[in-house]
Amino acid sequence: MSHADNLKKGEKGALISIVAYLFLAVTKLIIAHLGDSEALRADGLNNSTDVVASIAVLIGLKISRKPPDEDHHYGHYRAETVASLFAAFIMVTVGIQVIFGTFRTIVTNEIGQPSMLTAWTALGAAIIMFIVYRYNLRLSRKIQSSSLYAAAQDNRSDALVSIGAFVGIIGSQFGLYWLDPLAGLLVGIIICKTAWDIFKDSTHTLTDGFDEKQIKKIRTSIERNPDVKKVIDVKGRIHGNQEFIEITILVDSKLNVQEGHDITDRIENHLAHKHNIMHAHIHIEPYE
Repeated sequence: MSHADNLKKGEKGALISIVAYLFLAVTKLIIAHLGDSEALRADGLNNSTDVVASIAVLIGLKISRKPPDEDHHYGHYRAETVASLFAAFIMVTVGIQVIFGTFRTIVTNEIGQPSMLTAWTALGAAIIMFIVYRYNLRLSRKIQSSSLYAAAQDNRSDALVSIGAFVGIIGSQFGLYWLDPLAGLLVGIIICKTAWDIFKDSTHTLTDGFDEKQIKKIRTSIERNPDVKKVIDVKGRIHGNQEFIEITILVDSKLNVQEGHDITDRIENHLAHKHNIMHAHIHIEPYE
């Protein structure tokens, strides 16, 4: 199955997330208003940012499937990363709004006792998001999509956030009224933390950052090839979910062009099967 086909399958997971988040965001915000719960309100705003993030993932996946053209010689894989960066800015804006809103509630002493309906809503939302998490996790592993895997982890964190809101609301039923706004504050912090993680990963990718441990594994793997006299350099960069590797090796100077070409073919096949790297540019130089 081609990478484009995998991206198309990944869109299904993103669509499921969008529908789930949209339904939960609207439901939570309405019931939070009726039931007077800061924790559920913050959770609903959290889901509203998740709608934007999921739409960004969906758009990124669609654009990434476009083939290379005259001014995108390496394809459009990085569209997915740009979309994630956009989602991070939206999320941190809402997260800060939730934090300041919760502080205002505490300072003005507008803390009340939320209804039990808000608690059951939070618990039901946690169950729904855990189901979505399990589905997207299995799909992301099947199609090897890092963006969908990240979305699945976000699904799980949202389920945990809803459980936290449930605990805070239940605590307020026993006179611990501060637990509800505290849960809302924690939700705001989690939103900002998630946004920071997405921002950090996206900027690392867009500035051609690459995992040093992966570079070492690739270098060691190539050095074991008996036809390779020495590995001079290994560089890598990320385009969406694709790893692009550039390698410089030394080979026997007495080899002809065809023999040198055969060595690069064997290395490329090895990288594809061993490290799942489909794009490798291998430069050979004579070993003296």
